Amino acid sequence: MDQHRSHNPNSSYQNPQSAYRRHRDAGGRNHCENKRSRPNQQQQHHHHHQSGPAPNLSTRKELYERDFPVYKQPVEIGCFSLDSERRFFNDGRQMRYYVEPERNPNFDLRDGYKDRYIKRDGNVKEKLDHILRWILANKSKLCSKGAAASPCALDFDFVTWRGHLTKLLTTPYEMREGWLLAVTRFKGTLYISEVETEAARREQENRTERHEEMMYWGYKFEQYTCADDVHSLPDPGGVVNTNEAFCTVVQTRLADHRLLFSGEVDCRDKDPKAPAPPACYVELKTSAEICTPKQRSNFHRFKLLKWWAQSFLPGVPRVVAGFKDDEGVVVNVDTFPISKISQLIKNEHNCWKPTVCMNFCCDFLSFVKQIAIEDHPRSVAVRDDAVQPFFF
Repeated sequence: MDQHRSHNPNSSYQNPQSAYRRHRDAGGRNHCENKRSRPNQQQQHHHHHQSGPAPNLSTRKELYERDFPVYKQPVEIGCFSLDSERRFFNDGRQMRYYVEPERNPNFDLRDGYKDRYIKRDGNVKEKLDHILRWILANKSKLCSKGAAASPCALDFDFVTWRGHLTKLLTTPYEMREGWLLAVTRFKGTLYISEVETEAARREQENRTERHEEMMYWGYKFEQYTCADDVHSLPDPGGVVNTNEAFCTVVQTRLADHRLLFSGEVDCRDKDPKAPAPPACYVELKTSAEICTPKQRSNFHRFKLLKWWAQSFLPGVPRVVAGFKDDEGVVVNVDTFPISKISQLIKNEHNCWKPTVCMNFCCDFLSFVKQIAIEDHPRSVAVRDDAVQPFFF
């Protein structure tokens, strides 16, 4: 495919660590703004801001309606697990297996919310810690060929979470949620982590009890449809513990950007003839039941955008969705192959386009490469027991 790239006229600006804020101006236009900071030489945890022009990257959709950029088939190169106490393990012990439910299962998603629910502490900001622990445990197979330095350089341009890339893909169409990303360059690789925005902090603090319960419903749906091993069945009477997670680690390339990222996986196909990961993985979702044409249009325009972006990036081939009523009962289950979602939305007026999403992400990564060009090891601290590349 033809490859198109945007160029930033401010590409000569040097900056070791940057924060990128996505916001809308008074005219409703979207921009990605670069905020710069440099670590104090005496105190690594303290930053002061420098003055100077802040280059912007537009998020206007029409600028990205070009040929779809080259995106290599993602390849899983590892995985890791987080247990009930959020401890890291360099293996797949938390993998679960998908058990297909009935089409109209009537699952009660409220069950267990009051007495069988252990919720992860949302105030603990893990940043890239778990990905970096995985890198430390697997660095022998990640180093550039012939690298003699210790620790060696990685053969990737970017390391990040899948969720951060998902936000980039949806940015041209996202009118409500902003984001703030921090970037640092270490031994040639750019590490992207998210910083909590003030709006996100307020939203978390002001969640209603109803909102908290509805967040639980998604985890409960997973419990109804996942088994702990190939030969067992789901146990909906057990405890829902959102500390537990299985994460895939994949490598791929978007245009000339070599990517290493990780994302949580809900479950895998239990069929022994299923393809190798990530093609055997299944993403589980819940959504309000669709009763009107307007609801269906909104589902196509907003919900499917996020579902597509989240699964397309790591190569997860399908989303299984439980459609629930207002009382939290799953009245219908449907499967959405990722490869067919673009066909589902093609008749929606002014709907999102996969090519716009991918081209914006590609241009944003180029933008970051042009801005964060100074390799600055003082902004990174590496220890065997913990890795903390970002200091805010």
